[in-house]
Amino acid sequence: MAECEKVTGVTKPPGSPSEPVYTFSMSVAGVSGLGGSGSSPYRVFGTEKIKDPRPLHDKAFIQQCIKKLCEFLVENGYPHKVSMQSLQSPSVKDFLKIFTFTYKFFCPSYELPGSKFEEEIPKVFKDLGYPFPLSKSSMYTVGAPHTWPQIVAALDWLIECVKLYNALRENAAAFDARPGWGGGTDGGIVHHELFLDYCLKCYDLFMKGRDTFEEVDAEVQAKLKDLFCVDEVQLESLAAENKRLQEEIAKVEKEKESEPDCRVTLQNVKSSLEADVQKYQAYLASMESHLALLHQKLGSLNDEAETAETEVEAMKQENARLRHILDNQKHLAVDIERIKHERTELQETINKLTKELKAEEHQLWNEELKYARHKEAIETQLAEYHKLARKLKLIPLSAENSKGHDFEIKFNPEAGPNCLVKYRTQIKVPLMEIINETEEEILKATQRKMSLEDTLEQVIVILKDKKCSMKMLTEEAEELDDLFQQKLKEIEEEEQRCANERELLKKHKQLLESGVYEGLSEATNELHEIQRQYQVVLQTTTEGMRKITADLSHLMETAATHIASVKKYLGEQNVKIQKEYEEFTSEDLLSDLATILDCYKKKAESL
Repeated sequence: MAECEKVTGVTKPPGSPSEPVYTFSMSVAGVSGLGGSGSSPYRVFGTEKIKDPRPLHDKAFIQQCIKKLCEFLVENGYPHKVSMQSLQSPSVKDFLKIFTFTYKFFCPSYELPGSKFEEEIPKVFKDLGYPFPLSKSSMYTVGAPHTWPQIVAALDWLIECVKLYNALRENAAAFDARPGWGGGTDGGIVHHELFLDYCLKCYDLFMKGRDTFEEVDAEVQAKLKDLFCVDEVQLESLAAENKRLQEEIAKVEKEKESEPDCRVTLQNVKSSLEADVQKYQAYLASMESHLALLHQKLGSLNDEAETAETEVEAMKQENARLRHILDNQKHLAVDIERIKHERTELQETINKLTKELKAEEHQLWNEELKYARHKEAIETQLAEYHKLARKLKLIPLSAENSKGHDFEIKFNPEAGPNCLVKYRTQIKVPLMEIINETEEEILKATQRKMSLEDTLEQVIVILKDKKCSMKMLTEEAEELDDLFQQKLKEIEEEEQRCANERELLKKHKQLLESGVYEGLSEATNELHEIQRQYQVVLQTTTEGMRKITADLSHLMETAATHIASVKKYLGEQNVKIQKEYEEFTSEDLLSDLATILDCYKKKAESL
């Protein structure tokens, strides 16, 4: 930005046809043509917001700005594809390309930053002196209907700045300091100074809130008229001519709008004209044939006229000879009277024959007109007949319905009045046969149609019944579907409940298994204790029996009687202990635990 030249300006579009079109004010840094630096007082707007006086809600104004933008881009070699349609609602990417392309006229090395372009672009416009603010949010929604008018108006202002900047660069010598301009014109008015003073005054009034500049326009108009010696009469004539042309343009546009579709109308006119051309060509062909007949008749009449002229010459010669004889001889008064009377009679005969000839010629002309009309009517009827026959596929000979008969009528007037009589016998009989066959087919088709209509009515009745059945089945299906969904829901709830109970039973089973294992270990310990006690008892018993045996051996002799009782006692004791041991060993310690487990399972199933 630092290396680029700054240009500040503003464009004011016309609010109405009577308002001035544009006013500009420019200041270029580094150019001394305006007699000051780039810090023009017109670039400082302060913090006060200026209301945009341009008709941004006017579609015609926006379309004008879009058209100017499109023309500017095309004329200056915009590298991307652009059209009026694409500029109606461009994307943010397209806007950034257009802005970068336009701003490079001020700063050829300018490149738009990859990020924060929403801050960069409003800042650039502000630095250039654009008097109306552009929001950051508008940079994200460039093509929106509420944003694009402001953006395209800003681009239009930027384009005008580019044009003025290019004009300043191309004519830099003409914008040197005012003392160096020199060269006054008629009235002492300097050209460039007059233009710049006008721009400065208009811009000053615009920045003060004015929308019109009538007094400045009148002042500069008067100076320019004096400078260029403007002829008021010529201006009035040009204004009247311009008004007339504008009215003609409006009239043409109104006629164009009033016509529903000019192209369709012209096509209809074209088709009607082509039909007329064909008719006239046919009529011209008939006239040529008639002209040929007339030429033949004229030749015969010329021959008759030559013969008549020859006879007239002969009569003249004879008359001259007779007049010579009459002049050279003496006639009586009676002969002269007779000759005069014959001459009068001959003259009356000639007049009568002339009138008859004219009447015959007039009658001949009427007959020829009548003949032409009758011929045209016959040809029209034949054309309608051929058109209908083609529509019915009767002609040509290879047509579908001709059945090998030639239904085409060839009209030849030179064949005489009976040229069409032969076609009556040629066409009528096969045509009647085709008509009879067609009527039979129509009758069969009518009967078939009636049977099909009856069948259709039966099918409609059956279809209605089927629709009712379908409706009932649909309702039943919906009810079954609802019932299925309800049952499915109940089953899911039941499965959920069973899963919960299963979890509880699993936990209870784990508890029971832990209890059973603990009881089993305790019973095993008790068994081991009982076996140990049994061993102790058995050992004690064995020891006692050994002692008793020893005692018996020692006391056998002294206690023989007592031995039997002791043996009996010991046997009884042995039997008793053996019985207790067998009862103890036969007793199943796990049966009680299995019984308890079965009871718990039954209770769990009942739950």
